[in-house]
Order: sequence, then C-alpha cells, then structure tokens
Amino acid sequence: MKVTPQRLAILQFLEGNTSHPTAEDIYRELKPQFPSLSLATVYNTLEALAGGGELQEVRITSNRRHFDPNPVPHCHFLCQNCDAIYDLEMWPEELRVPCEIDGNLILNSTLYLYGTCSRCRANQGNGGGDNDKENEPG
Repeated sequence: MKVTPQRLAILQFLEGNTSHPTAEDIYRELKPQFPSLSLATVYNTLEALAGGGELQEVRITSNRRHFDPNPVPHCHFLCQNCDAIYDLEMWPEELRVPCEIDGNLILNSTLYLYGTCSRCRANQGNGGGDNDKENEPG
C-alpha cells in the first residue's frame, strides 16, 4: 500500500483509539485537515489494514462496520442502552485459533457480548440512564 499523508493520518487516528470508530467517523474527523480525503480512501485503507491483520473489523451492530486497531483476540461488548462498544480483555482458551473443536478446524472467531455497561447501570441506579451516547464504563 502506497504511503500517503491521508493514510498516515488514518493510522495515527487509529493508534491507541479504543472508541471503535466507523469509516464515516474517521472521515469526518480527518476531512478538515485533508480536504482531498475521500470516504473511499478511508474504506480502502481500513479494509487493507484489516486484510493484513493490522486491525479488526467489528460488526457488532447490523448496520455499521466499526474498526479496532487492536488485532489481538478479545471480546467486544455493546451496551444496548448507550450504544457504546468496549473491549473486554477476555477470550475463551478453546477459541485460540487455529484449533479443532469436535473435529471441526476453526480458523477464525469473533465473540460479541451485549448488555448494559457499568456507567449506564450506575446511572440507572441514580435515576438517570437516559441513553447518553457519550458514556464510558467506569
């Protein structure tokens, strides 16, 4: 992949980013600094990085593709109250790939968990919890 200022900016945006941004999120953030940036460039860069194992494509929701710069196997959690996506640093040992389960060769795996995040649970206990999308777990 050819190194361009736009692609470098995408990489820098993703580095250490735990918000699981979509391509559209990245595009909106970088477009002011890079007026020639196209959404296609963002998608192509993300797809190339995912294909090379440098990041994970997260499809925890049915209508949006999110991206995680952490390629190490871990669970993703979607809060069904605030729609935030979080990393959970756990992974079932039997899903370390490649592996064999009941005679089946497992080459890849994804584990998504759904529920209510700790921040929303705390807000619900305080009479709050009104779908605040900016919440992060405490």
